[in-house]
Amino acid sequence: MKLPKGFVSGSVAAGLKSTGALDLTLIQNLGPNFDSAAVFTSNKVVAAPVIWSRQVAKGGVVRAVVLNSGGANACTGPQGFADTHKTAEHVGALLNVSAGEVIVCSTGLIGELLPMDKILKGLDLIAPNLSTDGLETSARAIMTTDSVPKIATASAHGVEFAGIAKGAGMLAPALATMLSVVMTDAVVSGKAQEIFSRVTDRTFNRIDSDGCTSTNDTVLFMSSGASGVEVSDSQLEVLLIEVCGSLAGQLIADAEGSTKTVEISVVNANSEKDAVAIGRACARNNLLKAAIFGGDPNWGRVLAAVGTAEAAMDPLTIDVSLNGVQVCTNSAPDGDKSKVNFGSRLVEILIDLKIGSHSATIKTNDLSHDYVHENSAYSS
Repeated sequence: MKLPKGFVSGSVAAGLKSTGALDLTLIQNLGPNFDSAAVFTSNKVVAAPVIWSRQVAKGGVVRAVVLNSGGANACTGPQGFADTHKTAEHVGALLNVSAGEVIVCSTGLIGELLPMDKILKGLDLIAPNLSTDGLETSARAIMTTDSVPKIATASAHGVEFAGIAKGAGMLAPALATMLSVVMTDAVVSGKAQEIFSRVTDRTFNRIDSDGCTSTNDTVLFMSSGASGVEVSDSQLEVLLIEVCGSLAGQLIADAEGSTKTVEISVVNANSEKDAVAIGRACARNNLLKAAIFGGDPNWGRVLAAVGTAEAAMDPLTIDVSLNGVQVCTNSAPDGDKSKVNFGSRLVEILIDLKIGSHSATIKTNDLSHDYVHENSAYSS
């Protein structure tokens, strides 16, 4: 799969994963423009690559990004930061660009130093072989517990967008244990950071698998301008919503151990912020998520979760529908809950607060035996 004009990439199996799978990728922006925007985790405990990349992102110019799976380089002390710096310097030397314009991203197990000899040798192999058709291999190289690569593309107005992402657990606000790179060959305005932050908030930050926030979350946007076509701010936002929304949906669909994707729509709230808070309270409610896994249309757990949110509500006038069946009206039984069918992958929960005109949708997944098993055995 080809990248947008002005971008090249390459990937190798550097030996960071015991499986021998792809685990290191390098993406370069050849320009003529090098505009960028980035959003990082809100976790106070952050990995060395995040510390480095935050500083790079402040400059607004990114010429390359290197991403590895097989190790998070988080909670690794001064040596971990030195390794990140060394990685950026090595990429800079290989591509003849400034190390201060190289984003570094890592994902994997926390608390272990990276095998830098393997990373540097891997980069030596990648750099001479960068090509325009490495989108899928780059997506595969950043996978950890993902079962499938996540890729999204869009085109309109004579420009192309493409994005990759990884993440299958710790999917919570402030991104997830996720890495994502979104690229375009469009010419964009100086408002890219403002627009990208807003898009990220309404896409990646509207998925919430297990309420856990990672140390490494990074979402990067790069524009090469190689198409020569300038897009308006509104066009940019629409296309970014399309790509990032698709990637976010793919992430939650591949959530660790899940058997259901759950869309929680909150309507007629006092504010969008309140709608998000209520949706998130439900997405993080283990009793509700366990009930969905078991196929139990227990709408009482929905109301109990709603009531924990810091949001305006009338607790006596809430309606709840499960997969199109209204099972609760004015916070009391209505309809036959046995008619609710949880047989398909998608479960839709509609919560009507009836006190305002704002809405939001949070996507989550059920809580299964496999989720517990996968995360209890992860470090092995």
